[in-house]
Amino acid sequence: MSIKPIRSDDDLQRAFKRLEKIFQAEEGTSQADERDVLVTLIEAYENKHYDFGPADPVEAIKFRMEQGGLTPRDLEPYIGQSGRVSEVLNRKRSLSLRMVKRLHDGLQIPYETLLAGVR
Repeated sequence: MSIKPIRSDDDLQRAFKRLEKIFQAEEGTSQADERDVLVTLIEAYENKHYDFGPADPVEAIKFRMEQGGLTPRDLEPYIGQSGRVSEVLNRKRSLSLRMVKRLHDGLQIPYETLLAGVR
């Protein structure tokens, strides 16, 4: 394993290419260790050099729905009746603090992501 600091975007691209090759490495192997170190280095570089800003709360909810195979009906315990779910997903209604707490507790969406949409 020959890991070097990431100091430029070119270094970053090389790290990504290497990571692609070893991403599926079996746990407990030297390639898995290298993968873990590369992920840490990449995250540190990106956090320092790129401002991604807060994630969009509606997109985060939709992403979690896709990940979990959830339907809008599955969101009713967190957001409210189907009409309210539809309004939130179509950006016609903002999230309330109560919705934020329920979505965080139930779907593990980070508070900072959900609060980006509270007015």
